[in-house]
Amino acid sequence: MTPPANRSTPRKVAAVGVALSDCGRVDGTTPYALHAQAARRALADSGLGRDVIDGIASAGLGTLAPVEVAEYLGLRPRWVDSTSVGGATWEVMAAHAAEAIAAGRANAVILVYGSTARADIKARRRTSNLSFGARGPLQFEVPYGHSLIAKYAMAARRHMHEYGTTLEQLASVAVQARANAATNPDALYREPVTVDEVLAGPMIADPFTKLHCCIRSDGGCAVLLAAEEYVADCASRPVWVLGAGEHVSHTTMSEWEDFTVSPAAVSGRLAFERAGVRPTDIDLAEIYDAFTYMTLVTLEDLGFCAKGEGGAFVEKGRLLRDGALPTNTDGGGLSAQHPGMRGLFLLVEAVRQLRGEAGAGQVHRRDGTLPELALASGTGGWFCSSGTVVLGRG
Repeated sequence: MTPPANRSTPRKVAAVGVALSDCGRVDGTTPYALHAQAARRALADSGLGRDVIDGIASAGLGTLAPVEVAEYLGLRPRWVDSTSVGGATWEVMAAHAAEAIAAGRANAVILVYGSTARADIKARRRTSNLSFGARGPLQFEVPYGHSLIAKYAMAARRHMHEYGTTLEQLASVAVQARANAATNPDALYREPVTVDEVLAGPMIADPFTKLHCCIRSDGGCAVLLAAEEYVADCASRPVWVLGAGEHVSHTTMSEWEDFTVSPAAVSGRLAFERAGVRPTDIDLAEIYDAFTYMTLVTLEDLGFCAKGEGGAFVEKGRLLRDGALPTNTDGGGLSAQHPGMRGLFLLVEAVRQLRGEAGAGQVHRRDGTLPELALASGTGGWFCSSGTVVLGRG
């Protein structure tokens, strides 16, 4: 289908299909197969035919990521995006795709991801990543053992020094993520944990013990975005893309002006402004959580609490499914799934919650109604990039 000519009035854009592939422990398959499984399920969820898809966004697989994935899926897209900025990739791609659809350069774009990160390590096809290499600016850090987790750990320690944030407060993020995962059948870990258990775990990078860190899993997912005129033919209620923002901060730690401020401070502000809403309007938040500190500082930078108050904000059960700000309602990367660049999972969970399709893990507002507004905010690298998307129930 040929996209219409550029319009003077932007089209509204909705998420019309979302799905996970098989997740958790998935041996004996390939990342390409997980891409295809997730894409087929998202298309089936939408109720649309594959012929409507004229755009694809993909990253992290193959030499020419979107080209190889599109060929594997049997697609010949007129619009592609392979922007790769780590965990924030998918929120940034969603923003780009929504802009393209709104302007008439595409009709329906599928965002798709799949990874066998856990299975590959188990089968010794790869080893765990300690760094992203030592070329370019990284040559000034990697020789000194400054691994990815060390960078997050150093930022967390700075926040603790500046604002008195405690280990117990950081641990409470992991405890609440696990509690949210308990009702998610797709979560890899669902057994409850306590603050004491988080603190007593093996040290990975001070102050992070094992349960402060995301799990490693296999899995994939897909989100189909489409123009408003396709909504009437969809099988599910649309979830509208109301506003999005993106921001890149730094690569080298010496160029990061303040370790206690993430790029979500900019991407969030832009997303809220473009959506015409405020943080207090949001019913639930899906936030990238490779480490507990990521959740805490991102909540601050998105404006859900003041800078330095993240510790007090998270320790009172606010992140639980029935809390004041349900956050990472599927269990997040700390307990549900984390097969690599997890940002697309945030969008899938946000859409399911707004549709009322989260089963036993469904969030309700205080009056018992379904949530109206959700936010998905991804972080990439070591707080290098951020993408934030505000979604609204149709």
